[in-house]
Amino acid sequence: MASGGSAIRGSRVGAGPMGEQDRGFHAERITVSYWDALGNEVVRHFAANVPEEEIPETVDSPSTGLPAGRDKDNPPVVAKLEPYKTHLAYVKERRTEEEAAQLLDEALQQLRQRRGKIPTPAKK
Repeated sequence: MASGGSAIRGSRVGAGPMGEQDRGFHAERITVSYWDALGNEVVRHFAANVPEEEIPETVDSPSTGLPAGRDKDNPPVVAKLEPYKTHLAYVKERRTEEEAAQLLDEALQQLRQRRGKIPTPAKK
């Protein structure tokens, strides 16, 4: 015969005649509606004793993954996604050889000033 624990089989641990109304399905709740940019409503429930400043202004909509706000007329905007850049687009953004050489010279001069004397490479 197994022994241990004082819970009766089938009883809820922690439930009792006092305090049961403060948790579970019997707790007083408030309902807050949020709307995302596509017009979907997200309903969240909070305990009635939660202060107003602890209720979040935005939540994530589970159906769309977009942020949802409490203002129905002005919901959060959909984030603008950057288009995929091809390799050619990155090549076009590269600096010219002259700009790159100038940046390298400036960086080396700053290092020389900070560390003291570093031999300068012979220029071509």
